[in-house]
Amino acid sequence: MKKRILGKSGLEVSALGYGCMGLNFGYASALGKAESITLIRQAAERGVTFFDTAEIYGPFTNEEIVGEALAPIRDDVVIATKFGFGYLDGKPNGVNSRPERIRAAVEGSLKRLGIETIDLLYQHRVDPEVPIEDVAGTVKDLIAEGKAKHFGMSEPGAQTVRRAHAVQPVAVLQNEYSLWTRGPETNGILETCEELGIGLVPYSPLGKGFLTGAMNAATAIGDTDFRKGLPRFSPEAMAKNQALVDLLKTIGAAKGATPAQIALAWLLARKPWIVPIPGTTKLHRLEENLGAADVELTAADLAQIEAAANAIPVEGERYPAHLMKMVGI
Repeated sequence: MKKRILGKSGLEVSALGYGCMGLNFGYASALGKAESITLIRQAAERGVTFFDTAEIYGPFTNEEIVGEALAPIRDDVVIATKFGFGYLDGKPNGVNSRPERIRAAVEGSLKRLGIETIDLLYQHRVDPEVPIEDVAGTVKDLIAEGKAKHFGMSEPGAQTVRRAHAVQPVAVLQNEYSLWTRGPETNGILETCEELGIGLVPYSPLGKGFLTGAMNAATAIGDTDFRKGLPRFSPEAMAKNQALVDLLKTIGAAKGATPAQIALAWLLARKPWIVPIPGTTKLHRLEENLGAADVELTAADLAQIEAAANAIPVEGERYPAHLMKMVGI
């Protein structure tokens, strides 16, 4: 597996990471603990060194799975997790990045992961009630105490990143970015990363499964699957967005690659400091995703994709209104 360095942080990881959320959270196709541990280890055996989890996934149980799975190879991998929510009776209760909550979250994450230091500690969502300088300052203290190595942020606005970076250098941003979610190109995130030397880790790089070509307007989405409530996954939206998958299939056919591989290769070609973290519960999909690192897209290929994608309007917002309020702050 090829390696990449996330901006100026010096954090070297596999060119493709592994998003662990979907193993037991968010989707209808959850795996059991033993199966999840096996799949994480299979990813590591295939060269993946970058694994992403969060306190809220489960909540709490995803970190336990990741920690147990990676314990035998702890020194060979980079583990990322996130704080940023409060809990009431064990259930998420809105954003909360007060310093005391951050500290409690980190202590819990360290215990569940079974590690002494979190390699990459993200704020999961910006808390508008807590000055970002206070958040960055708390993380700076945690880094000084040896409880974390690098500071990351997920879905912040560009100006918030700059304010945080002035207190504690932001190593990585984790924002949604894919061929059908291209906000980072226009909202200042890519420019900010380039200017400040911040790595970008796109989550949902395969459009939450849609860009793989495995879904269409007739696909039934279960009630326990969070995509059920996303505007972009209504049958009407999926029917209109099928044109994007058709484009990926056309490009892939000429390259001997799958739609998923083209979608990931496109992201890898954007910048050398971009590291997508696709997730899956299937070994054959994992291997397919990792194969994207070997797909070479020429300047002509990229120009063709750009021109064709620009002619396809994406139907539906990526989140419902109440979740959209939590991004870009």
